[in-house]
Amino acid sequence: MEDKKKRKIILEDGREFYGEAFGASGDRVCEIVFNTSMAGYQEILSDLSYTDQAVVMTYPLIGNYGMAAEDYESITPSIGALIVRQYQDEPSNFRSSATLGEVMTANGIPGISGVDTRALTRSIRDYGTRKALLTDAETPLREGLALLRGTCLPTDAVSRVSCRDPWTWESPLTADNSFNPALSSNGRPLRIAAIDCGMKRNIVRSLNRRGCTVTVLPWNTPADRIRALQPDGILISNGPGDPTDVPETIATVRSLIGDFPIFGICLGHQILSLAYGARTYKLKFGHRGGNHPVKNLQTGKIEITSQNHSYAIEEESLKGTPLSVTHLNLLDGTIEGVECARDRAFGVQYHPESAPGPQDSAYLFDKFLESMHQ
Repeated sequence: MEDKKKRKIILEDGREFYGEAFGASGDRVCEIVFNTSMAGYQEILSDLSYTDQAVVMTYPLIGNYGMAAEDYESITPSIGALIVRQYQDEPSNFRSSATLGEVMTANGIPGISGVDTRALTRSIRDYGTRKALLTDAETPLREGLALLRGTCLPTDAVSRVSCRDPWTWESPLTADNSFNPALSSNGRPLRIAAIDCGMKRNIVRSLNRRGCTVTVLPWNTPADRIRALQPDGILISNGPGDPTDVPETIATVRSLIGDFPIFGICLGHQILSLAYGARTYKLKFGHRGGNHPVKNLQTGKIEITSQNHSYAIEEESLKGTPLSVTHLNLLDGTIEGVECARDRAFGVQYHPESAPGPQDSAYLFDKFLESMHQ
């Protein structure tokens, strides 16, 4: 352990969970959530969708394979805090370039280990996600509860984590041996305009490996600037928070519908649905993990998916829109995919780039490419 200092978590109901500190120092008020993935803590730590959230890892051993330079999903992680049962500060992995604790310290992310994560996860499942305070063990409970009551969770996460300026990841001259190069009718690589709401890098990698050139744009890029790029398709990325917090992005997508093939992932799926007139609602404790079963209603097949979201599409609100439901979550029946075939627009609530997670849904990137060839 790099730091034996005692810490604790205070929940809004007054429950306290004690443990030992690792990572950065300081108090932090976050929304507390849990993730059931058995691997991939580096990708979880660097996934911008976890901005301002304290993540409880249900798998008990975290940090054992360190941090590899090639596996980050963002350059600057913005997760609120990390809560684990057992933290391993001496990783065994030839690819590791730093420990988890070192990366957290460098990025100002506090952590706590030695916590009864099973009891904490059951509390979240029973009572839902809510505010939690990560603080020193000596902090009086009354003081901690007052801080929780007086702290409002921010709603500007997307604007803080989106890129500030456009950047482009060029397509290789040829795709790797796993894919055929994605070429337009004039023989050039397909060009994707990706609206960055907190995008995971593996989304860009997944398109780039298929021969696409991806231009990543800030979340509030106006529709006319996107049109000026003359893209072959538009991707709306994942990201943190409530989709109704980004009305500018919703309006932009609404004005682009029908003119370009559109693919929405996670938050992007919600934004696409809102652009069509649907509504969203907040789940009790969300979906976060790498083993969520989803049924593809078009094929009848079951996909094991990677998920990370707090909000879902209200099924009743789809009536009167041209969207049809394409995927359902088999755990709770929530909507996991929608499509408007007329407009060549579709979205999924889960992560086909699956970092971490299974590869069952990678075909969705190929579907996106096919829609651009139609």
